[in-house]
Amino acid sequence: MTRRPTAAELVAAVADFLDNDVRAVGGQVGFHSRVAANVLRIVERELLGATSESVRAALEELGFADEMSLAQAIRDGRLDDRGDEVTECLRLMVRHRLSIDHPGYDDSR
Repeated sequence: MTRRPTAAELVAAVADFLDNDVRAVGGQVGFHSRVAANVLRIVERELLGATSESVRAALEELGFADEMSLAQAIRDGRLDDRGDEVTECLRLMVRHRLSIDHPGYDDSR
């Protein structure tokens, strides 16, 4: 039985094509293919990574199911008395996003 490629596998294949074949053209097309391949690699990591368990747990600890509801509560001032907890959750969320957008960025710490 043949299985279908996952979305992440398809995205990775197109990124490889852009990086290895189209980029060789050089010039502006080569540059744009590199940019497009980088975008696809970010999408691939998002598909594979989704929301980390630690981010999900931090959101739940604050009483929220997702980042949108947390953002609304911050805008409304409902968490003004929980600044340290909110800051720690936001730092965790940023580290997670950086791990997707810029792998290795936080390795220097």
